[in-house]
Amino acid sequence: MTRWLIPVLLLLLLICAGASLLAGTVWLRPQDVVQALAHPEGNLTGLILTEIRIPRVILAIMVGGILGLSGAVLQGLLRNPLAEPGTLGISAGAALGAVIAIYYGFAASFVLATPLFGLIGGFLTAGLTLMLSRNGGTLSLILAGAAISSVAGAGVSLALNLSPNPYAAYEIMTWLMGSLTDRSWDHVRLAAPFIVVGGILLLMTGRALDALALGETQAESLGIHVGQTRLLALFGTALGVGAATAVAGMVGFVGLIAPHIVRPLVRHRPGRVLLPAALAGAILVVLADIATRLVTFGVPINLGVFISVIGAPFFLWLILHMRSRTL
Repeated sequence: MTRWLIPVLLLLLLICAGASLLAGTVWLRPQDVVQALAHPEGNLTGLILTEIRIPRVILAIMVGGILGLSGAVLQGLLRNPLAEPGTLGISAGAALGAVIAIYYGFAASFVLATPLFGLIGGFLTAGLTLMLSRNGGTLSLILAGAAISSVAGAGVSLALNLSPNPYAAYEIMTWLMGSLTDRSWDHVRLAAPFIVVGGILLLMTGRALDALALGETQAESLGIHVGQTRLLALFGTALGVGAATAVAGMVGFVGLIAPHIVRPLVRHRPGRVLLPAALAGAILVVLADIATRLVTFGVPINLGVFISVIGAPFFLWLILHMRSRTL
């Protein structure tokens, strides 16, 4: 099964991406899509595909992929099955940066202000987490991330409380719920370089994660530089997840769920989980994005909300499963 896992996941991802191009307010037929892609100019179908749905599906793949990959790396690095990108406070920092852009009106004057401020917020929180945990081990990294996440969350709550008008509060809440609606090629171009570089840094930790499964002391005896591995994981998460959060808002649980889906299929080896987890994360986000267009209750469901509705029961099951294993 391990041999065929990545090809099967790639095939599933292609199928889901193709379905995402068809689904929406205006449903498209496969033959219309093929014809529009061959001759995109001068027709409505080509405009819908090239300006709305293709950027949206590319962002869904990038966001889901980096969240799944970073979740797998952090679970291996921290040796904690409940670890995910929010553990280091980077998602909360990116959220606070975006909220500041909306709160002070920068988002109204410049369309990319929200993701740019989100990127800055993610980088600053990553730097603070690194400074606070510099002389400590894994536990200090977790505690620093929790502290930074709490401070950033308090800042977001304060901005909502002091919001100058209902429209600003609505914008903040909508962004916090996560969405890929109305995203354009500008968002793809902004996020792609950071997500690609972040993904490369995270993939470079694979060999070290296998050794760290034996413990930090044993890993160092095998020639693994644990501090360097932490830096790669931290900066890779800061670049990738910071950019993903900046363009898509808060999308939780993907980094938690995706590694657990594929881990039994790779015999629980941390290094082998990375690429399958990235593909599984991309599939999850693409499917959830399709579902947000199909499942409505009078108003559309935001991407982050939909994934949370699925992720929360999974999180509860995971805790109960871990409890049963320790009894």
